[in-house]
Amino acid sequence: MIKSLEKTGRTEDDAVKAALAELGLDRDDVSVEIIERAKSGFLGIGASPALVRVTYEVPDEPEVKPAAVREKKSAPSKKETPVKKEAPVKKEAPAVKEAPAVKEAPAEDDEYAEIRSFLTGLLKRMGTEAEIEITPRENKGVNVNLSGPNMGAVIGRRGETLDAIQHLTNYVINHGSDRHMHISVDAESYRAKREESLVRLAEKMAAKVIKYKRSMALEPMNSYERHIIHTALQDYEGVTTSSTGTEPNRRVVVSYDRPQPESKKPQSREWA
Repeated sequence: MIKSLEKTGRTEDDAVKAALAELGLDRDDVSVEIIERAKSGFLGIGASPALVRVTYEVPDEPEVKPAAVREKKSAPSKKETPVKKEAPVKKEAPAVKEAPAVKEAPAEDDEYAEIRSFLTGLLKRMGTEAEIEITPRENKGVNVNLSGPNMGAVIGRRGETLDAIQHLTNYVINHGSDRHMHISVDAESYRAKREESLVRLAEKMAAKVIKYKRSMALEPMNSYERHIIHTALQDYEGVTTSSTGTEPNRRVVVSYDRPQPESKKPQSREWA
C-alpha cells in the first residue's frame, strides 16, 4: 500500500528530515517530491517555508482467518457400575541403577539455526564451503560473516552475488514471519571496504556539485549502497541528495543547495 505525508520546513532538507523523523524511516525508503520551495522574502517579508510530499510503502495487513468452529461435545455416557478389583500381589522389582544425567549443549537460537542451515545449503549448491559467523546487531538485526577459500565467487562483480545471497536469505527467513528481521551478509569484510570507497566517492561528487553549481547523478546502485551515499552527505553543507529511477537502475542524485541569504540586521558594536 502506497501512502504519502506532506511536511513543511525552513528548507526542503529540513522538511524531508521532519517527515523521516515522524515516519521513523530512512532517506532511501521514501520518494521525495518538492511541492513548494522555500522563499526567504525581502527582510523577512513574504517568506514562506518549503513544502514536500514524502511517499512510502506500507505492507498490507495479513488476512485474518475466522476461528475454527469448535466441535460440539458429545453427551456424557451413562456411568457404569464399578467392578471391584482384587488387590494385586506386590512383587519386589530388582534394583536398577539410574544412569547419570547427560547435560545437553545449549541449542542455537531457532532463527540463527535457520539462517545457518539455509546459507550452508546455498553455498553447497554453489560449490563453495565457508565458515558462517552470526552475531546480533542493533534494531534486532543480524550480521552474517562468511570466511574461507574462494570468497571471490561469493562476492561477485561489485558485490552483486553477495547482494543476491543477502536478498535470498532475507526473503526465505522473513517469508511468512510476523516480524521482519534485517540480515546483513558479508564476506571477508567486503562491505566495510566498499563503504569506505563509496564515502570517498560521495564527498568527491559533492565537491563537484558545489564547484559547478548543478546537480549530478551517480551510477545505479542497490539500496544498501544508496543508503551509504545519503548518510555520507546528510550533513554536507551545500548539497542535498535524493533517489530517482526504478530498480535495478535506481540512482542517487546530488543536488546543489543554494545558501540562504543572511538576514540584514544591524550589528551592535562594542565601544572601547
